[in-house]
Amino acid sequence: MAGAIASRMSFSSLKRKQPKTFTVRIVTMDAEMEFNCEMKWKGKDLFDLVCRTLGLRETWFFGLQYTIKDTVAWLKMDKKVLDHDVSKEEPVTFHFLAKFYPENAEEELVQEITQHLFFLQVKKQILDEKIYCPPEASVLLASYAVQAKYGDYDPSVHKRGFLAQEELLPKRVINLYQMTPEMWEERITAWYAEHRGRARDEAEMEYLKIAQDLEMYGVNYFAIRNKKGTELLLGVDALGLHIYDPENRLTPKISFPWNEIRNISYSDKEFTIKPLDKKIDVFKFNSSKLRVNKLILQLCIGNHDLFMRRRKADSLEVQQMKAQAREEKARKQMERQRLAREKQMREEAERTRDELERRLLQMKEEATMANEALKAAEAEQEMQRIKATAIRTEEEKRLMEQKVLEAEVLALKMAEESERRAKEADQLKQDLQEAREAERRAKQKLLEISTKPTYPPMNPIPASLPPDIPSFNLIGDSLSFDFKDTDMKRLSMEIEKEKVEYMEKSKHLQEQLNELKTEIEALKLKERETALDILHSENADRGGTNSKHNTIKKGMFFFFFILFCWFSLKPKAEDLSAFEP
Repeated sequence: MAGAIASRMSFSSLKRKQPKTFTVRIVTMDAEMEFNCEMKWKGKDLFDLVCRTLGLRETWFFGLQYTIKDTVAWLKMDKKVLDHDVSKEEPVTFHFLAKFYPENAEEELVQEITQHLFFLQVKKQILDEKIYCPPEASVLLASYAVQAKYGDYDPSVHKRGFLAQEELLPKRVINLYQMTPEMWEERITAWYAEHRGRARDEAEMEYLKIAQDLEMYGVNYFAIRNKKGTELLLGVDALGLHIYDPENRLTPKISFPWNEIRNISYSDKEFTIKPLDKKIDVFKFNSSKLRVNKLILQLCIGNHDLFMRRRKADSLEVQQMKAQAREEKARKQMERQRLAREKQMREEAERTRDELERRLLQMKEEATMANEALKAAEAEQEMQRIKATAIRTEEEKRLMEQKVLEAEVLALKMAEESERRAKEADQLKQDLQEAREAERRAKQKLLEISTKPTYPPMNPIPASLPPDIPSFNLIGDSLSFDFKDTDMKRLSMEIEKEKVEYMEKSKHLQEQLNELKTEIEALKLKERETALDILHSENADRGGTNSKHNTIKKGMFFFFFILFCWFSLKPKAEDLSAFEP
């Protein structure tokens, strides 16, 4: 009995000690995750859990974002998760996004996961037209996105239409030109083929290196009013604060780099920017909501801290991360080189095999052709022999006919001669009879005269015999044909080995972009140009492609020492909302 009571008490105590939890859904750029969070957890507890799950160590760029009445807000690290003004309906949803942007992505983004998350976020902002991108640059960026997803271009695999379902260009760019999807794909593929040999992380980094030079990259815009009530836009980014005309988000009217700002503070809805140079007037402006003011201040503090951090020596953690990244990069490079060598050897072996197969097939074809040619030659020779025989037979027939004709003529002549001679014989016979009759009469007459004269005997005239009939000899003329064998020449086709080399990024990238711009300019529909398109063209014509960054970087280090001095001063206790560099 006592044991049963003790068991129930132990179970009850465990039940009481079990903490209450709630479900949180975290949406990243390419995945969704759900966690069970304790009710007492603060923002940092949840944020650290997400970063550990992702394997992310460069946590200072990111935050957990949520929306309050169409206004963006970020989870505070030192405040309980459920104390934020979020929906209490489970699962509570947060978006894991980059909150701060680097000045130079290649130098600052160390981990591959960090680069990948930035790549996905910037790509989406360009496609959603939250970052303006000119058409020719859009095509180049699309080619790097295709390289990151599909790897090296292979014409046997990546055939026409393989990008038909991909979202690669902003709709504004597609609508601006009279070009079919096939025409866009052709231009994207032409650049895609040049990126051969780049791994996914390298292609994504190339994408970010181009995107970071776009005027709207990394800028958070807020609607404000100056003291006169004029509507303006405040831009906050990694380099400082910028004031824009609402119709022109590309070129700021005035900029305040972080190293030229002495103090930023706000009271209620009024913000005050005090430049380091006292000759420059203090700039004051009002925002629409208190919640927006807090967000502006968060972004100012965070961007300024990172601005100062970049200008100091790397912390031990960052040094360790960079060393590991270098080792990992070297290992991957060696692995890629090994795979490239194996691939090259395999391709060479396949090419050798294909060449041998081709030569074997060619030899078979040549043997077949030679056999056919031999048969044709034999057939031709037989035809010539038959033809010669036919000719010989025809000649013999002709000669025979000629001989027969000659024999007939000769026979006719002999018949005529025989008839003539027969007539002569008859005539001689008649003459002989007449002579005999005359002799008889003469004898009688001599008897009459009593004297019988003696006449020498007359020899009869012999009849001439016809000449012998000539004999006919048939002489066959033999025809001789001398046929030489036809010379068969072998046709050898040498296929030049196609060696695909690693293509470096073109040093004349701007020339390539200008060529593409010129190529598609004739297909542009001027009536569909947006205000940003027109402004970008005007900036390009003036040569001020990125005046914001040029202006800020121009004197960035000039005031560094003064900035450091101000940063070291302790803020006044009554100005809790201000920060002093």
